[in-house]
Amino acid sequence: MNQPLQVDIDLIRKYDVPGPRYTSYPTAAEFSSDFSRDALLARIQEDNREPRPISLYFHLPFCESLCWFCGCTTVISRDHTRADAYLDALEREIQITAPFLNPGNRVVQLHFGGGTPNFLSPEQIARLAGIIHAHFAFAADAEVSVEFDPRRLTLEQVSAFRALGASRASFGIQDFNPAVQEAVHRVQPKEVSDQAARFIREAGYTSLNLDLIYGLPLQTVDSFAHTVDLALELRPDRFAVFSYAHVPWMKPAQKLLPQASMPSPELKLQMLKGVIETLTSRGYTYIGMDHFALDSDELSIAQRARTLQRNFQGYSTRAGADIYAFGMSSISQTHSHYRQNEKTLPAYEARLAKGELPACRLRALSREDAIRREVIMRLMCDLELDYSALSARLGIDFKSHFAKELAALTVFANDGLLALEPERLRVTDTGRLLIRNLAMTFDAYLTESERRFSRTI
Repeated sequence: MNQPLQVDIDLIRKYDVPGPRYTSYPTAAEFSSDFSRDALLARIQEDNREPRPISLYFHLPFCESLCWFCGCTTVISRDHTRADAYLDALEREIQITAPFLNPGNRVVQLHFGGGTPNFLSPEQIARLAGIIHAHFAFAADAEVSVEFDPRRLTLEQVSAFRALGASRASFGIQDFNPAVQEAVHRVQPKEVSDQAARFIREAGYTSLNLDLIYGLPLQTVDSFAHTVDLALELRPDRFAVFSYAHVPWMKPAQKLLPQASMPSPELKLQMLKGVIETLTSRGYTYIGMDHFALDSDELSIAQRARTLQRNFQGYSTRAGADIYAFGMSSISQTHSHYRQNEKTLPAYEARLAKGELPACRLRALSREDAIRREVIMRLMCDLELDYSALSARLGIDFKSHFAKELAALTVFANDGLLALEPERLRVTDTGRLLIRNLAMTFDAYLTESERRFSRTI
């Protein structure tokens, strides 16, 4: 079992700067709308010359109401029949995509995100299951996961996703304090969260993840600590504990939050310190970034075995899988490129009506991009870099190729965030908290785009 982590507030404060989350490299800030449709199709075909494991993502964007802190791409509606037309669009997107995929591909992972996947009725969920299984073959041990909104969740919906194959579920709590919930326009009494957890377990799911957010209006160090204690009563297998990212220039609804009652940066650091020390003292491994998992959880085991991966769905245990994402704004990721779908529902549907793939932005990977993606991935997942192993894997002399970057890491080593050894570097427990900062050292594009990102803490 890992030892509880102790958090050095002064070091965290020193390195609290804007930076990417590295769900991809290059980041989405480097995607371009200037690309050839024919070239995109050629890339997809090239990706599928041989059978590969694939991961599917379905973006289900509808929400009945808007949470003012939310940074997701959503469609606000109370008209649940809109999901029928959206399922028509998803089916059309799959039909356009499927001929380019290798028939030997096997799905090893499937995730439903939102929006609110349980905006769909049980009947609509069953229809979506039929669409998916009509076009894709699944591996016997495929992992299927879904995000729920407890405020509008029924046991029938939970069971419908379970019948589809889902065994992992996640839902947001954010904060249990009623005053905070009112301030962010997401009222969710504890009994509602308790009921959602009960539904998930009654339906036979094997894993539960809870989302919390620190840095919201009216939060205090003590009140957020109480939220963490109440969340622990639900016995989740994993936690995602996010720092609230205030980006009103991208998400105008955030302007509605009461600015005067937002916690100061110092209070946010104290909240972060508290949650890390509490969870790591209660049997959870701090995986990195915002994620915690029980020491016995698959994520923790994969990290110890150096098989953990990171992508647009967060941390994953399914190594080497290309992601094919469906729905508005969703992002696909293969070994050769990233592509993002149209971000608005009208634009997404219009492209499909023309019989076109709805991609609006693309990033083809150069050899250097692929090299740096692997280095950043291994750093964020393994918390170390083995120079000889990476040299062999990437076909380079690692220490020569990254001489400038290794020299730049000295300042982090001096602050105790990592240990620089002759043939490897190892991230310390303190360095886990600042893994984004360490990864930024290997980012060739950061000087031009760093201002676009939220702060690392």
